Amino acid sequence: MKNQGLTFADRLETAAKAKQALLEKARQKDPSNDPEFAARQAARIEAARLREERETEKRNAKLAEQALVKAEREAEAARKAAEAEAEAARIRSGKRPVSKPALSPEEQKAIRDARYAARKARKK
Repeated sequence: MKNQGLTFADRLETAAKAKQALLEKARQKDPSNDPEFAARQAARIEAARLREERETEKRNAKLAEQALVKAEREAEAARKAAEAEAEAARIRSGKRPVSKPALSPEEQKAIRDARYAARKARKK
C-alpha cells in the first residue's frame, strides 16, 4: 500500500481531532444537563431499595423457619428423652416394658403425609 501523502504529523493531527471529537461528544452527555438521567438514576435507586427489602424479608423468613425447625427438633428430643426415662423407670421398678400399640393404616398414612409436608415446607 502506498503512502497516501500522510505524514506522521498528519496522522497525529487526525488522532488529536478524533480524540477532541470524542471529548466533545462526552461533554454533551453530561448527566447534570440531562433530566432523563436523574429520573433513570432515581428509578435505579428505588429498584435497589426494593430488592434489598425483599432480600431482607426472605432472609428473616428463612431465619424464622430455621428457628421453628430447631424448636420442633428440641421438643421432639425432649419428648423422646422423657419416654426413655419413663421406660427406664419402669424397667428399674421391675415391670415389663410396655410395647407400643400398632398404628392403624389411616394413622400410618397421616404420619407419612405429615413427614412429606414437613419435608416440602423445608425445601421452600
